[in-house]
Amino acid sequence: MNSRTLTTTSWLSALRLAIVLMVLCGGLYPLISTQLGQTLFPDQAHGSLIYLHGEAVGSRLAAQSFNEPRYFHSRPSAAGYDPTGVSGSNLAPSNPELRQRVTRDAAALSLRENVPVEKLPVDLVTASGSGIDPHISPRAAALQAPRVAAARGLPLEHVKHLINAHTQAPFLGVFGPAHVNVLTLNVALDAEESTIQ
Repeated sequence: MNSRTLTTTSWLSALRLAIVLMVLCGGLYPLISTQLGQTLFPDQAHGSLIYLHGEAVGSRLAAQSFNEPRYFHSRPSAAGYDPTGVSGSNLAPSNPELRQRVTRDAAALSLRENVPVEKLPVDLVTASGSGIDPHISPRAAALQAPRVAAARGLPLEHVKHLINAHTQAPFLGVFGPAHVNVLTLNVALDAEESTIQ
């Protein structure tokens, strides 16, 4: 067997292997894993969307900007609440720019919620690592409860009850802190309001 025949044989073997791997890895594997994911986890595979009156209003995995007094507000977002531009601020605690922003936001938040700056939960003035964390602490939700109750004309105790109902315990009881999903809490408030009207 001469070297030219050997080269042609090697080239054809490599081409066959490339085609087989392309079909397996580029076609069959994604098809099977996508189908399996949609069958076993249909909600997660479609973005963990939340619906109100049959219309998608957001995903329970991504924060949204809520500015109206009648809504619980999310924590600040370095990504501008854009799930396609996920990013943290990447500013160190010693960075003057970060300190100025936190000081400014804390002063505004203190005024809006009618509490001293030193009583503000840290998660209401700091952005998360992803920039779109949909959760706040139960303490941050409780701080906003009087404003939300007053804006909606609801008893404060009822709003606190809703916060408790939407508080998720740490994973397996020990991993991570308790947290409240802002979007699901706001959707529950809107759903109740539309039922009353």
